[in-house]
Amino acid sequence: MTDKAVIEALKNRDQNALKQIYSNNRLAFIGFAKKYPIAREDVIDIYQDAIIALRDNAVNGTIDDLKSELKTYLFSIGKYMIYNKVKQQNKLHLVEDRSHFINKEIELSVNTYNNELTDKQKQLQTAFKTLGQKCKDVLTLFYYRGFDLEEIMKELNYNTKDVVKSQKSRCLKTLRDLIFKS
Repeated sequence: MTDKAVIEALKNRDQNALKQIYSNNRLAFIGFAKKYPIAREDVIDIYQDAIIALRDNAVNGTIDDLKSELKTYLFSIGKYMIYNKVKQQNKLHLVEDRSHFINKEIELSVNTYNNELTDKQKQLQTAFKTLGQKCKDVLTLFYYRGFDLEEIMKELNYNTKDVVKSQKSRCLKTLRDLIFKS
């Protein structure tokens, strides 16, 4: 079956054509996706989503004048879905890393038996108290209350998320400098 015939069959909602595309390209797509840092289960989910997107694009007439092979088009859909998934994973990882930015140098666990702060925690607390109020507000909202940059922007009346991001970055640098000077 030619690509044009397959596209036409998909437009007519032919389930057999859909199953054929799915089974003919599944293993190749999984092999293709191995070069990305993503779990196999996620790859399979993405492949299924790419198949659905391919079918929807065929039904909508988006790919009537497709310049590439159908397989190439399917893989490009999947590739961008993988990129988005990896990007999402990296964002989650970065947020986690940011929330533990000082763990490499300072232990942040409280002795639960007597509720005393460790020396490193006292050092952090002292350094935090010397920060300006804007820095205290931004860091408290982000790390303690779990606000994202847009929520902080609204709460503290900043103009853009980029301003909040820059402010947070400067505040963290200042806090680190204060901690490591003492």
